[in-house]
Amino acid sequence: MPSSRRMTVTMTLPAAHPLPAAHLLGWRRLLIALLAAVPLGVMISMASTTSARTWILRAVIAAFVMLLAFGFAERRPLHLPRRLPRWLWQLLALAVAAPLGALLAYVVSEGGNPGFIDQPPRFIGFMQLTLAGLPFGLWIGLVALVRHRDALARDQAVTFERERAELARQATDARTRLLQAQVQPHFLFNTLANVQALVDAGSPQASAVLRSLVAYLRAAVPRLDDTSSTLGEELELVRAYLELMRMRMPDRLHYALHADADTFAIECPPMTLMTLVENAVRHGIDPSEDGGRIDVHATSRDGRCLVAVEDTGVGLRADAGSLGTGLSTLRERLQLAFGGDAQLRVMSREPRGVRVELQFPARRRTA
Repeated sequence: MPSSRRMTVTMTLPAAHPLPAAHLLGWRRLLIALLAAVPLGVMISMASTTSARTWILRAVIAAFVMLLAFGFAERRPLHLPRRLPRWLWQLLALAVAAPLGALLAYVVSEGGNPGFIDQPPRFIGFMQLTLAGLPFGLWIGLVALVRHRDALARDQAVTFERERAELARQATDARTRLLQAQVQPHFLFNTLANVQALVDAGSPQASAVLRSLVAYLRAAVPRLDDTSSTLGEELELVRAYLELMRMRMPDRLHYALHADADTFAIECPPMTLMTLVENAVRHGIDPSEDGGRIDVHATSRDGRCLVAVEDTGVGLRADAGSLGTGLSTLRERLQLAFGGDAQLRVMSREPRGVRVELQFPARRRTA
């Protein structure tokens, strides 16, 4: 029984928290805090006898404390009660940090003693800084939360797209291997049937053909599970296969390979060229009493690779519903490998025969 392949995709979503410690005092947050604190300090100083420099210092210290509280609440604790969302916890931290930051600002600016009892105007200034800083901080916190949610949504979208692409790639690989598994027995069974016909007929060439088949299989079987091949490797297999077929019908089969050297490294799905050639032998040369000739051409130009297989066999038959499993399977494998960027055309030749053309992107294998 064919072995099944199981696709496993591990999806990892970006965590909403905690954030890295470096994000706690990121330069963007510091810049926003300064841009909010400086105008706030200037506004309060207009109605006070204290210098604007002192008020700016107090506002900056208060903003720094609120920034620390906002960032800490963003990371700790790791798990909150179910009814307390993270965003609300951060806004509560800002509300608590506003008076604490204002208090620290007065302690620093007044040399350690805020003097609220001895100098009531300082307490009024403390309340002004707290009440003015709180809406500023809450507004900036809400903006930061919205931006953070947007960033999380973008990260999740990128992660989902990456995982979707990986899942699609694995599905394509599995489908390609399934189609390739259909091609392999199709080709091998046909070849073995040809050898059996020689043995049954008592042909003196049976032994030589069998040796050629063994040599061919030694070269071909290790590549059967490959998901990618090159035209150079395909041409080697085609040459061995045609030589094997020529030994079976020496008077009825002639062939020639015409390939530019710069096409040897071009990648293609495994058994691509072999499928075309085997199809020409089976549907063109074999049914013909006089046999025929097969010509294989491979060229590249303007980033495209052109492969053509011509035969002078019986040609397209009107009563044939299709050209067989080989070509139909090859079409699907090309679709999986190149999407809509590959073309496969089958045409009649005059006076008889078939020409199959294949075009696809000339992607060269790098060492």
